[in-house]
Amino acid sequence: MSRSSFAARFTATAGIGPLGYLARWRMHIACKALRDDNLPVASVGALIGYSSQGAFSNAFERATGLSPSLWRERQAGANAA
Repeated sequence: MSRSSFAARFTATAGIGPLGYLARWRMHIACKALRDDNLPVASVGALIGYSSQGAFSNAFERATGLSPSLWRERQAGANAA
């Protein structure tokens, strides 16, 4: 199967392109790790495949609207209430 036909079939089935799906999945894993694990932000980024903390932070903020650190703080505050 060609790359373009795979992308078209994936999009028709999943409702989102393969790269968009991968980005969402990576951020889902990152959110879970930031919430549940006591790992530094750089380690969470490395866990999901980013080579630098800056690249991970930029991608995370683009996806969620918050920096990883601020997202973690807000999650901790929400769980404490």
